[in-house]
Amino acid sequence: MYFIALIKWKGKPNRESIAENLKKIDAEGKEGVRYLSIYWTLGRFDAVALFEAPDEKAAMKVALIRGDEMEIETLVAVPAEEARKFVE
Repeated sequence: MYFIALIKWKGKPNRESIAENLKKIDAEGKEGVRYLSIYWTLGRFDAVALFEAPDEKAAMKVALIRGDEMEIETLVAVPAEEARKFVE
């Protein structure tokens, strides 16, 4: 399953917090979570991540692990090609 995470930092990111986040990303890879892309953004959210996870429980775990550092709004993403089949 694909997910989009809209991320708002709770504090100013620094080298240590970024390094810790990268360690969490590596650990999640062992549990089947794969990040397809991560972008830092301007506007209402500080970053957007597109990731693949086995199910909603795995995606929820991603958000809960990072709860102290960031607020995350997670969306389920369905590829447009698949979604169009629902309306045909």
